[in-house]
Formats: sequence, structure tokens, C-alpha cells
Amino acid sequence: MKVKQISVFLENKTGRLAQVTKVLGEQNINIRALSIADTTDFGILRLIVSDPDRAYEVLKKEGFTVSGTDVIAVEVTDEPGGLSRALDTLQGVHINIEYLYAFIQKSSNAALVVFRVEKLDEAIEELQKKGFRILEGDKVYNV
Repeated sequence: MKVKQISVFLENKTGRLAQVTKVLGEQNINIRALSIADTTDFGILRLIVSDPDRAYEVLKKEGFTVSGTDVIAVEVTDEPGGLSRALDTLQGVHINIEYLYAFIQKSSNAALVVFRVEKLDEAIEELQKKGFRILEGDKVYNV
């Protein structure tokens, strides 16, 4: 039920993001979702890609500072309040959300929300109890 996310530390310089996307594109690795958190000096690019293990290897080989993190991909209804119900579920069992980002699936009427939480296994269990669908990594990598 866990999804591998790649995080890339980027200096806040012109062209660094373009270099990451070029390397991945040249290796035929598709970006499924991304998020960037930045400061004036650097940024952290978080990626869900079609082949996370290979993406990690090729980015590392190209000199990028890369790490891998387990996250969960939760399907929420694409309607007002859909995300709120998932957040309420996690709040109800005191699970802290470190960050999240979302994207829309091509073949569904649901949004896919990527969560990084402090108690991953417990979050999966509680969300499933409330009827949320947690997607397997292979499904997310091929969305």
C-alpha cells in the first residue's frame, strides 16, 4: 500500500529543475505527480514517477542529492468535502500530516492525494476502515 516518492534537493538556480526533468525524460521515466517546496536558497522537489528505483539511480548518478520516502496515495471523492473527510479521519486518531499534494486521475472521478504522515501503517488502516481506497505503488506509477 505504500508508494515510493523520490525527493531531490535542488539549489535555487536557473535550470536545475529542467535538468531533473531532462534526465528523467532521457531515461523514459514519466513524472506522475510533483511538488516543490522552496526557500530562497534551495528547494525540495518531490516526485512520484513511473519507475522510482531507476529514477533514484539515474538522478544520483547525475550528481543530484536524492532520497526515497514512503508515502500513501489515497483516493478521495472529487467533490467539496472529499479531502476534508480524509483529513478528519487522520485527525481523529491523532496522526500528524507532514505534507500532502494531489493530482487528478485520468480514468476516475476521484482525486488522488499523496500523504506523508508520521504513522504510515496506522494511517493506512484507519483510512481503509473509513472506506478510503489506498492505491498500491504499481497502480500509482502507471496512472
